[in-house]
Amino acid sequence: MFSILLFMIYLAFVSLGLPDALLGSAWPIMYQEFAVPVSYSGTVFMIICGGTILSSLNSEKLNRRFGTGKITAISVLLTAIALFGFSISHSFLMLCLFAIPYGLGAGSVDAALNHYVALHYSSRHMSWLHCMWGLGASVGPYIMGFVLQRGEPWNRGYLIVSIIQFTLAIILFCSLSLWKKNPEEFKENAANTAKQKNSQQNEFRQNESQLESCSEEAKKQEALPSGVSKQKALSLKEIFAIPGAKECMASFYSYCALEQTVGLWAGSFMVLALGMEENLAASFVALYYFGITFGRFLSGFFTMKWKDEQLVLGGSAIVFFGIFLLFTPWSKAMVLPALILIGLGCAPVYPSVIHSTPYNFGVEHSSALIGAQMASAYVGTLIMPPLFGVLGRSFSMKLFPYYSMFLLLLMIFAYRRMLQETKKAKQLRPGNGNSKPVQ
Repeated sequence: MFSILLFMIYLAFVSLGLPDALLGSAWPIMYQEFAVPVSYSGTVFMIICGGTILSSLNSEKLNRRFGTGKITAISVLLTAIALFGFSISHSFLMLCLFAIPYGLGAGSVDAALNHYVALHYSSRHMSWLHCMWGLGASVGPYIMGFVLQRGEPWNRGYLIVSIIQFTLAIILFCSLSLWKKNPEEFKENAANTAKQKNSQQNEFRQNESQLESCSEEAKKQEALPSGVSKQKALSLKEIFAIPGAKECMASFYSYCALEQTVGLWAGSFMVLALGMEENLAASFVALYYFGITFGRFLSGFFTMKWKDEQLVLGGSAIVFFGIFLLFTPWSKAMVLPALILIGLGCAPVYPSVIHSTPYNFGVEHSSALIGAQMASAYVGTLIMPPLFGVLGRSFSMKLFPYYSMFLLLLMIFAYRRMLQETKKAKQLRPGNGNSKPVQ
C-alpha cells in the first residue's frame, strides 16, 4: 500500500509539470493566429498565476477539510478541463477564460503535495518527485514540437496533453483510499528519513529528536479525520514575523520568476533575437526542461552526501555559468548548452528549499511556510515574466540574458540571508535544536 501511494504521488508530480511549458513553446505561433502582441503571453500567465496564488493561500484550509488525495485528484481534473478549453480556443479571450481553472487547479495541489512529501519522505524522494515534474514539463514541449513539425495546428498539442491529464485524473480518483495510511507507516518512514538525513550531514545528527518529533506530529495530524481543525492557521502577518520567512519568500519569488521567465521567453528570444526557426526553438526549450529533469534525478543521489543548502548554492553557480554563455559573441551557437546548464543548475533549488523548510522553521510552521512559499513563487511568476514581455516589446528580446542574471543574483542574496536568520533563530530555541520545535 505504501509503495503504491508513492507511485501515485509520482504520477501527481508528472501531471503538475505536463502543461507548464506548452504555452512558451507554442506562443511564437499562437500570438500570430490571435493577432495580438507577443507580450500578451504574459497576460495569460498573469491569470494562471492569480488563480494559483488564491488557491495556494487557501491550501492549508482545503487540505484539512478534504485531504491531500482529494485535492490532488480534483486539481488534476480542473487542469485537464482547462487544457481541453485551450485546445478549442480560437480567440485570445477564450484562452484567458480557460486560464482561470488552470490556475485554480495548480495552486492548492502544489502546496499540499510539497508539504506532504517534506514531512513524510526523505530528501532524495523530494528530488526524484520533482524530477517527475520535470519529466512532465519536458514531455509537454516535445508533444507540441512534434505536432508543429508535422504541420498540424498548435491546438492538437493541447488536446493530446488534456487527454493525458484526464487519464491521470481518473487514476488518482481510483486511488483515493491509498491516502488513508496506517499511522505506523509514518513511524517507519520517519526513521528512514532521520537515518538518511543524519548520514547526509553532521548537523542533523544533533537534531535527531527534532526530526522524530516532526514525524510524530505529522502522524498525529494525518490520523485526525478530515474537517477537524488540527492547528490554528497562521495569518500572513504572523508568517512574516517568523525569522527568515521574508528572506525565504524573496528567494522563492526570485527563483521561480527565473525558472518561468526562461521557460516562457527562451523560445521567443531564440526566434526574435537569434533568428532561429520556431520548431527548433520549441525543441530547445524542451531540452531546458530536460536539464531540470535529469538534474533532479542526479540530485536525489547527491542528497546522500551534501546538505540542502550546498545543493542550492552549487546549482546557482551552474545557472550563473549557463546565463553567462548567452552574453558571449557566440550566443546563437551556445544557446543549447546554455539552456541545458541553466536547467541542470535549477534542478536542486526548488526541492532542496522545500524539503529543508520543516528543519529550518520547525514543523509547527512548515505548513504555513510552504503555503507562503508557493504563493510567493506564483507572485514571482505573475509579475516578472510579463514584465520581461513588456521590456522585450519596448526595447529588445536581447535583454533576456541580462534579466535572467538579475533574477539569479537576487535569489542568491535572499537565500543566503535566510540561512543567516534561521541559523540565529535555531540557536535561540530551547535545547538549541535538540528539543521539539517551539509551539
